[in-house]
Amino acid sequence: MNRVVIIGAGAAGLIAGIAAAGNGAETTIIEKMRNPGKKMLITGKGRCNITNSADISEFIKNIPGNGRFLNSALRQFTNEDIIFLLENNGVQTKVERGNRVFPVSDKAKDVVDALVRAFENLGGKLVLDTRVADIIVKDGMVTGVKTSKGNIVAAEAVIVATGGASYPGTGSDGKFCPIIEKLGHSIVALKPSLVPLEIEEGFVENLQGLALKNVTATILSDGKKVASEFGEMLFTHFGVSGPIVLSLSQVVAKEIAEGRHNLELVIDFKPALTEEKLDARIQRDFKEYSRKQVLNGIKDLLPQRLLPIICDNAYLDQDKFVNQVSKEERLNLVKALKHFSLPIVGTRPLAEAIVTAGGVNLKEIDPKTMQSKLIEGLYFAGEVMDVDGYTGGYNLQAAYSSGYVAGSAAGLGKGE
Repeated sequence: MNRVVIIGAGAAGLIAGIAAAGNGAETTIIEKMRNPGKKMLITGKGRCNITNSADISEFIKNIPGNGRFLNSALRQFTNEDIIFLLENNGVQTKVERGNRVFPVSDKAKDVVDALVRAFENLGGKLVLDTRVADIIVKDGMVTGVKTSKGNIVAAEAVIVATGGASYPGTGSDGKFCPIIEKLGHSIVALKPSLVPLEIEEGFVENLQGLALKNVTATILSDGKKVASEFGEMLFTHFGVSGPIVLSLSQVVAKEIAEGRHNLELVIDFKPALTEEKLDARIQRDFKEYSRKQVLNGIKDLLPQRLLPIICDNAYLDQDKFVNQVSKEERLNLVKALKHFSLPIVGTRPLAEAIVTAGGVNLKEIDPKTMQSKLIEGLYFAGEVMDVDGYTGGYNLQAAYSSGYVAGSAAGLGKGE
């Protein structure tokens, strides 16, 4: 019987274990934390955004960090497959806004428990509170692992599913990377992805908690547009967050890593209106509130807390009466609403990122099996690889799919 050891009991590790054990391998998952799936437990705000119900062809578009590498894996184990697996193990699912799939119970623990149950029902062994200190390789082939307790666990295949370096409290801390490098693999520098942005302007602290819907946010690097997203965002005490900001953060991290620091976040508060149509709208509001001061004249355009900031940005005296506002001042207001620029200081730390960009260099991994091209019997799965996607269930699906491919190949002893 083929013996498989999987390092890490997260999404990728658990599915790898199910696939390997399902193929008849003697399978052991070793997890350094006291409980499995700790990062899964915090996804979807504790509800677990299991996957996305979009067509598989859409997944690669939503995994901008080397999604093409997963093309084969995503089709071997699809979003339908993970839903089927969970429902067969007692977890019913539902689809919510943005095609996000959640458990009907809204409890992430139900998802983790179901995967652990499926693994153990196949004869798999889960070892908790144990750290793997080394991977043993002889003559270019894996022979097992050594734990921090000094135990040797023999294996014909080892799957590394240790995650990235975000949310280190869940066990995903990037500390396994030196062990991987010692084996001869290269690591693409770890960077935050899906992470809030820090903004230089002091006034953002006064906007903490303010959410905006249906806005467009654009990243400028040295004045040139590099990315844009439409949707929802949120002001925080340090800057900005929310779905569209998290999606744009990958680009920001990449620009900073490449030495470009003259970055701006430009917000269009009224993307559905051209400047001409917005000007016409403002003129109608000014006519209706002709005897009011400017702040009252634009109160229908934006949340209250933003109004004085927009006026300052447009160099418009907020105490001025609407009927005294010149055409030039009105057009400045239009520009401020359509091109509200915030200088970006940087991203929040990697530890606060939802996902890690970077990881094991994909040039050194066979996408058909997830086996190392350097060492026979060594496989990789999930966030430990240089793959990262947008929020919405795409990253977890990437973990399941790569875990399934690695587990299937390792369980059968397939390397080619």
